[in-house]
Amino acid sequence: MNRRLIEKADALLAKEKGTVFKEPGGKVNICLVYPNTYHVGMSNLGFQGIYGFLNKRDDIVCERAFLPYDEDIDEHIRTETPIFSFESKRPLQSFDIVAFSISFENDYPNIIKILDISKIPLQSSERNEYHPLLIAGGVCAFSNPEPIAPVFDILFIGEAEESLNEFFKTYGEGHDKNEIKRQALQIEGIYIPEFYRIIYNSDGTISERISLYNAPEKIKRTYLKDLSSSAIKTAIVTSETEFSDMYLIEAMRGCPWTCRFCLVRHIYSPQRQKRPENIKAEIDSAKQLTPKIGIIGPSLTDYPYIKDILCIEGVDFSITSLRASPVSAELVELMQGSKSVSIAPEAGTERLRKVIDKRITEEDILTTSRLVFNAGIENLRLYFMIGLPSERNEDIIGIVKLVRKIRSLSIRGNIILSISTFVPKPFTPFQWHQMEKLDTLKEKLKFIKIELRNVKGVKVFHDVPKYAHMQGLFSTGDRKIFDVLLKMVRTDDFKTACSEANVDMDFYVFREKGFNEILPWDFIDTGISKDRLWKEYSKALKE
Repeated sequence: MNRRLIEKADALLAKEKGTVFKEPGGKVNICLVYPNTYHVGMSNLGFQGIYGFLNKRDDIVCERAFLPYDEDIDEHIRTETPIFSFESKRPLQSFDIVAFSISFENDYPNIIKILDISKIPLQSSERNEYHPLLIAGGVCAFSNPEPIAPVFDILFIGEAEESLNEFFKTYGEGHDKNEIKRQALQIEGIYIPEFYRIIYNSDGTISERISLYNAPEKIKRTYLKDLSSSAIKTAIVTSETEFSDMYLIEAMRGCPWTCRFCLVRHIYSPQRQKRPENIKAEIDSAKQLTPKIGIIGPSLTDYPYIKDILCIEGVDFSITSLRASPVSAELVELMQGSKSVSIAPEAGTERLRKVIDKRITEEDILTTSRLVFNAGIENLRLYFMIGLPSERNEDIIGIVKLVRKIRSLSIRGNIILSISTFVPKPFTPFQWHQMEKLDTLKEKLKFIKIELRNVKGVKVFHDVPKYAHMQGLFSTGDRKIFDVLLKMVRTDDFKTACSEANVDMDFYVFREKGFNEILPWDFIDTGISKDRLWKEYSKALKE
């Protein structure tokens, strides 16, 4: 093991509060892996929550590993140092189970890099009894796991709090991997990719999905019925995260609004709220570690007790973005000490907001923005998307006009635009829609930046459209996309990888799909029918 790499991990550990160290003997040894850097992974509440959840069990020791930083990957390869856990510095190969927490599609290539550096065979079919069992959960695992399906022995479809304890009971009773997999079939929300065979039509679309070994044809997404009973809590506080030294608390899961582009609304339904007494108890516990508390939820403006929570004394609160609405007025007053407040208009015109079912008006946006400036908050962040279905030139012009109107409200504060590219997501009404081509997206971004470059106190940031296209490929792809990931072990250029893997980007990313087409994720039952989503899609295009 390379001393410099070990010392770097120890330096990060030294800044942590809440780290769990256990003796590994006589326990199921699990390495929980986040397929991105420490800074990103430790900012993820789901990853932190599962770490704490597993370590509360006496029969489990759970440690952590991450994608090395860029400057360290070469060192791992040069010295043949496998990726190791932070707590005990053991290589992934030595654990009973390697569990990935996957939140973002563009982290898929990192999964393959981590396994490659760790000398673990990349496909489930290539591994034997002496290799760890590879499992995965997270939103990507239960929206569309097919591009990474060949990697994993078992995937958790849904919120794993519901099925993890049952799985570990089965794991403890199994004698070998095959028996564990066969018995795990009986657990709701468990998906075992090798028990399914995919048949394709000559045009590349899916013809049939065949279940083997009595595996269920549909996998029902599991979800936690009572959010107040959730075990997902911040386990470790550290300065080395996006939310430096902040304790994150989940107040809501699911969203009451019906934005047609949004995966959260459709994959985390029904909406659930944590009882205020549970949040207050978490805050009391968290204050022993840090006074900085982040309240997490997709639409905190709609959490009925948010004002009561923000009035708790002795806490430096941060919340996720506000919904532009009259309800936000009182919240803005309570957040006067905050440096930044975010709202998400998403589109620049009323017409396009109707298309995407973003139920806020221009007046809502202007009123909320005025309140933010009047409260003396330093930065107003505005989130927009480009490349949305039915988008026209006037919608892009509308973004510029809206920002200019907001800027005219006050000379105080900064306006920070964050512009992302529309990516179709499974289980949303826009799952059938194609993405816009690169040249068109670049022209739109160029126009916005030129038009706003001389407006005082306005900064424009945006994603890289080609990486949005990569996300679109992984978000809507099937198992054939795994060949692209294999090629990306040696190159970060996904277009080159597509070419080498004979994968046609146009087919996956720039083609509108038909209602009768079998989509790669159709085997997952989220409780929302395909008919209902198609009706929403058709309605959107008529707006």
